[in-house]
Order: sequence, then structure tokens, then C-alpha cells
Amino acid sequence: MKTTYRILIVDDEENVRRMLATAFSLQGHETHCASDGKAALSLFSETQPDVVLMDIRMPEMDGIDALKVMRTQQPRIPVILMTAYAEVETAVEALRSGAFDYVIKPFDLDELSMVIQRALQLQEMKQEIRNLHKALTTSWQWGHILTTSPRMMDICKDTAKIALSQANVLISGESGTGKELIARAIHYNSKRANGPFIKINCAALPESLLESELFGHEKGAFTGAQTLRQGLFERAHQGTLLLDEIGEMPLVLQAKLLRILQEREFERIGGHQTIRVDIRIVAATNRCLQTMVKEGTFREDLFYRLNVIHLTLPPLRERREDIALLANHFLQKFSSENQRDIIEIDPTAMSILTAWPWPGNIRELSNVIERAVVMNTGAVIFADDLPDPLRNPVSATTETKPTYSGERNLKEEIKREEKRIILEVLDNQDGNRTRTALILGISRRALMYKLQEYGIDPSGS
Repeated sequence: MKTTYRILIVDDEENVRRMLATAFSLQGHETHCASDGKAALSLFSETQPDVVLMDIRMPEMDGIDALKVMRTQQPRIPVILMTAYAEVETAVEALRSGAFDYVIKPFDLDELSMVIQRALQLQEMKQEIRNLHKALTTSWQWGHILTTSPRMMDICKDTAKIALSQANVLISGESGTGKELIARAIHYNSKRANGPFIKINCAALPESLLESELFGHEKGAFTGAQTLRQGLFERAHQGTLLLDEIGEMPLVLQAKLLRILQEREFERIGGHQTIRVDIRIVAATNRCLQTMVKEGTFREDLFYRLNVIHLTLPPLRERREDIALLANHFLQKFSSENQRDIIEIDPTAMSILTAWPWPGNIRELSNVIERAVVMNTGAVIFADDLPDPLRNPVSATTETKPTYSGERNLKEEIKREEKRIILEVLDNQDGNRTRTALILGISRRALMYKLQEYGIDPSGS
């Protein structure tokens, strides 16, 4: 971590600017000063500071408005706001507008320096994370499958062994549980890693097109077949072919697939030349193939050919310990992709995410976090940034639950206890929010949100 930084100081009081510039210059930092928001924006573009320290209430353009412009130009440069007014609403507005933090005048210079240092350290940490994430997206190592779930960790261990074999694999699981991720991990950790990985969704094409896509066709084989076309079985030679939604494959094509699995050979549509291939088949399904076999909609012999090794992926609701881990992963991913600098997910929002049943599994979670990142204007994902169904879940049944006398509401009781604890710690710390947040084990941003939510005035505590 470097030891000197460019600091942009913005305040309409000359004494404050001079004092801060002198203090940080003595520490070896390069300082630039502006007296209002408009002048600050010009210096912001010219100097490209490492951090901005800016007053909220100023003539011409206030700190909140200047902050919003800065966020559109350079969202990753942290901005710390200063205010002589201790209203919680002002602080929350600043944080929602993208401020890293705020300090209340008169402030302790050591505390201000600590806030600045924390902002700069966080920026460097996030850059390291972005670099690591970039590396992760280009490789498929077992350690990169994000999980703390014992069940998923066992699956990863099994999959590592499977990758070293040539056996066909059947992966079952609800939609969005990561079946393709596991299939890719098998391929890229096998001896076929240098060969192609090809995927086809068997449910996405009608029977005639699916057959042509899989087996290819000769020129003139049917109306519209103007050229010879290689099928996916040919193109996947010495690689892996993922047959997604295998349960949707028509019976007539199931018979042809069985031959490939047995003999590793086939003919193109309209052709007579037998083509031999060296491929590994990985099949994936969100249906119970055994039930389909009993119903006569899936060939029993094909099922046993595919079911050499069977992996069943748990839905996200059965691995809730992974929700926070995955949510933070997607937060980093989509923040980077959208040039945003969102720092964290508020504890209340994370509680909502953890409690949701996730019928769409990991894919649904990814979509929710991406939406929150795109729509959010600040540095924190709060509860009201989440879709309404998550914040106000409705019972899946139409049956009305009777209310009994003396029935206790767990959520409301938790909130009352949380408010009591916050008030107690805040009072013990004489209203100091930084120390209060530290003792409670939450970020200062999260504390400010809680104060607003519970209508707590720190100055009166």
C-alpha cells in the first residue's frame, strides 16, 4: 500500500481548508483545495485524487450534488462528506448518494485520518478482489466453486475424481442450481481440457432441428440443406458435449443417442458414411428420469447408459449458508461489470436474502443482485433496493391463517430487541456512532440505516 495520496479538500470555510491542507501536507500527502462544488468538479477531473473530503452545505453547488456528479465520472474514488449538522436523514442521504462515509464538525483530526485511511485501504482491497475475480472467471479450478455447504463440498470432491475418468455423467437438480458450472468444471479439469466444450439445450429446438444440430446433415438431405453441415457430435470430438434438459429429448433421438454412447459412431442425416467420434457425454436434467422411465417417456437402456455417475445438486434453499457468500460474489461481479463501487449489502437486506426460498436458485439470486446493483445509486445495497416480493413475501396458499390471542410476532420482537441494544450501546458511547458500530460489529453505514429505521436521534441519546 502506498504511503502518500492526492487529497481533494472542498469547504467554503477558508480556515477549515487551510487547517486540513496543512495537516495532511505535513503527513506527506499532496493536497488540492476548492471552496465550492463547481470548483471541486474541475479539480476532480484535473487532479484525479485518491480521496475527496467535502463539506455538504456550500454555496453554488452543495456537497451532495457535487458527489453525484463525481460518482458518474469516477465511481471508484471515495468521497467523505463533512457536515455541521448531525441529522440522521442527511447522513443516510449522503450514503445513498454514494459517499464512502461522513464526519460531523467539529471533528477529531485523528478520527478523520482513520476514516480516510480506511477508505483508501478498502479501495486497494477491492482492486485486489477485482483482479482475483478476473482470474477466477477464466479458469475452472475446484476451489473456485463458491460454497461452504458440506453437501456441496462433498459434491466438489466427488466431481474432482470424476473429471479424471472417461465415464458418462448425469447431473440432476432444479433449474438454476449450477449444473452447467459442474459440467464445465468436469471438462476443464479432465484430460479433455484442451478439446471443445459444447452445450446444447434439448428443450430449445423441435425434433427435426435438434436431430440436424446433433448429427449434422449432407448437402441435399432435406429441403433447405444447401451445404454439408457438421453436427455437435462431430464438433465435440476429443472434448465434452453437455446435453442439457436431456429429459426433453424425443424418443426417436434417444435411440440414436444410445448408439453413439455404445459404439461412438453415427451417420449424418442423408449420409451413408459412418463417422467415429471420441467424446464424453455429460447430461443434465431438472426432471426425475427414473419416473419418466416408468411412464415410458424415457428409454430405460439410455438411462442406465447415462447414469454411470449421478450427481444431484441441492437447491439453494437447502444450502442457505452459501447465500451470503454467493450474494457478495455477485455484488462484486456486477459492480465491476457496471463500473460501480458498491461496498456491501446491509445486514437487514442480507437477512431478507437469506430467508427467501429462492425457487429460481442461484440464477434467481444472481438476477436479484444484478438488478440491485444497476438500480442502486449509493454504496450500500439496502432492503428497499430488493424486489418487492422478497421484502413482502406472500403465502403460496390462499388459506388465511387464523390469528390467536396472545400470538407473538417474532420479527417485531427481534426489531424491538435490536432497537434496545442499539440505544444501550449508543448511550454508553455518548452518542459516538463510530465506536457504537464497532462494538455492535456492523458498519457505520448499516448503523445509520438502523438509526433512521428506528427513528433514533443520536444527539438525544
